[in-house]
Amino acid sequence: MKMRKFWPLLMAGSVGAMGLSTASAESFQLLVGSYTAGTSQGIYRMNFDSATGQIDAKPLQVVKSENPSWLTLSKDQHRLFVVNENGPGQKDPVGRVSSYAIDPKTHALSLINQVQSLGNEPTHSSLSADASHLFVSNYSVMEDPGGTLAVLPVGADGKLKPVVQMSAHPASRVNPERQASNHVHSTVSSPDGRYVFSNDLGADKVFIYKFDPKANPDLPLTPAKSASVSLPAGSGPRHLLFSADGKHAWLSMEMSAQVAVFDYNDGVLTQTQLVDLAAGQPTSDKAGAALHTSADGKFLYVSNRGTANQLVVFSIDPATAQLKELQKRSVEGDHPREFSLDPSGKFLLIANQKSNQIVVVERDSKTGLLGKTVQKLPMDAPSDLKFIVRQ
Repeated sequence: MKMRKFWPLLMAGSVGAMGLSTASAESFQLLVGSYTAGTSQGIYRMNFDSATGQIDAKPLQVVKSENPSWLTLSKDQHRLFVVNENGPGQKDPVGRVSSYAIDPKTHALSLINQVQSLGNEPTHSSLSADASHLFVSNYSVMEDPGGTLAVLPVGADGKLKPVVQMSAHPASRVNPERQASNHVHSTVSSPDGRYVFSNDLGADKVFIYKFDPKANPDLPLTPAKSASVSLPAGSGPRHLLFSADGKHAWLSMEMSAQVAVFDYNDGVLTQTQLVDLAAGQPTSDKAGAALHTSADGKFLYVSNRGTANQLVVFSIDPATAQLKELQKRSVEGDHPREFSLDPSGKFLLIANQKSNQIVVVERDSKTGLLGKTVQKLPMDAPSDLKFIVRQ
């Protein structure tokens, strides 16, 4: 891992407020990221009524931005960090990361700054536990240069600084088409903030780093003692999620449509279970993606794209975090890239990227099961959904 030279800071994007609607006590604001090759303009700030499960069709604000595919809110929800998933052949061929301030009263977004991610197609970002650094995963569709993990310092004012560190690892090459090079899909911190876990679809591994910016501000990541975890050949690890108590984790694997369950302790992941999302189904049904737990930690929800286009619901064993399948439900659309449970826990919102819609379904908070569809809102290529819960 070597420090790269800083690239010039580039400012881009414009913010256009479209006014504020009256919000009830049961309403929350929803941020929607999207792909902008079609009619979408970027980030949409919407009003969501948790009493009815309805998203207002008219946005509160539209933020013009190129391919803001993943949204990261700071813990205090005063800042929003966005990856601009650009790359060769697109309108903007340069991968970027943008920072926005969130108005404490209206929640309106305003651009702070934008920097280059030093890689192609950045698909994910996450903040360190102390909010001092942003970890950006450059997926990179092309074999050359391949995917990278980029580390960007974040100022107290929310301003992003240029990349100070990058890392990459060899690909597994099990799948000659999709794993000819490494593809870093997401990177997250451990609950205590001491370690960072980078999920590489191209390598079939989760790479583990110790995070210590005080020891070396320019190289805050160093390989952990247990430097990686190997997953099944050709599985394509995608997103890792820790349990609220920090003792367990779940990992979605895109290419094999599986979820691995781990015990976690001091930088070490120990696999305890492997669950199929599409057992006995054709290969075209295998495209695992997002995963999230309910607020009470009793249920895990996982999206599977491909031709399956389903949400799979699991109960979580409170002692072991192992999973038991409860339900498979159609997303009533195509390519559920991301989804989100609303703050009330009564609804689940699905971003169906390829069918250009956000689908809202009812959720039973006691059983975890998903019920009827209450809304299908047209939205061009939605990719991520995040709620602002501060009132």
